[in-house]
Amino acid sequence: MKYTQLGRTGLKVSRLVLGTMNFGPQTDEADSHAIMDAALDAGVNFFDTANVYGWGENKGRTEEIIGNWFAGGGDRRDKVVLATKVYGNMGADGDVWPNHDKLSAVNIRRAVEASLRRLQTDHIDLYQFHHVDRNTPWEEIWQAMDVLVQQGKILYAGSSNFAGWHIAQANEAAARRGSLGLVSEQCLYNLAERRAEMEVVPAAQGYGLGVIPWSPLHGGLLGGAIRKEREGGGARTTSGRSGDALANTKVREQIQAYEDLLDGHGLEPGEVALAWLLTRPGVTGPIVGPRTREQLDSALRAVELELGEELLASLEEIFPGPGPSPEAFAW
Repeated sequence: MKYTQLGRTGLKVSRLVLGTMNFGPQTDEADSHAIMDAALDAGVNFFDTANVYGWGENKGRTEEIIGNWFAGGGDRRDKVVLATKVYGNMGADGDVWPNHDKLSAVNIRRAVEASLRRLQTDHIDLYQFHHVDRNTPWEEIWQAMDVLVQQGKILYAGSSNFAGWHIAQANEAAARRGSLGLVSEQCLYNLAERRAEMEVVPAAQGYGLGVIPWSPLHGGLLGGAIRKEREGGGARTTSGRSGDALANTKVREQIQAYEDLLDGHGLEPGEVALAWLLTRPGVTGPIVGPRTREQLDSALRAVELELGEELLASLEEIFPGPGPSPEAFAW
């Protein structure tokens, strides 16, 4: 496994992030534990989750599965850089109670204590804001987070789904308090969705945040969707976001060109999509959410995959980015 610093911090993390969103809804506890065992054995030390994972009536279930794995003993917790998130309402769907969501000091305190209980640990390494809260001032948010740092309950703060302006707002407010501020941004970023390059990635680089892309295969679209559709193994790609995307003629032609290119090189689409992200400036590592051990093994191979300049140029032709950013906004 290869490692890098998380943004401007001294924290070393693996260049692959184990996403756990499927643990519970898609993958049972025993298989989830087996995947975590295999990931740790392979050197993956960065695990990402969120308090709302489990979804519906089972919100928090994913954190519980991870907590039970930590309780299995050994030095698992010491080896893992644990990241979770706060923002979403933890009540049953439709049961939204005031102050039980978003980023007020009240909810941050409540949410972190609940996550610690479910995760069966005394601290969270990276506590991430799952979304921006436009109704809570940053002074309040950072005061709450500073208290948690002082108590040893969290070590670093990160963001998710922030615009570049939100990153600037957050870190300028933190600087006024003498706080470390955000050290990472988790955003939608992949070959087929490169809008983050316009201003999120430049802002993250400017403020020293590590970029952690989620949905690196764009909901399966970059994982050989057309091939799986043709072979009858695309149950997850013929519905939802990928299915809707492939119904668009232009998108289908783009994905077909992508798969044809990689077939010519004898490469797997999903592995190339991950490897491409690892070549991008500012990227710490993509989040992969394996449902099976085989999917994890494929992601691990991507870390060692070297993409040549010719192949990178061909990928750029199929999936052109916005150009030099943030200057792409100017003329």
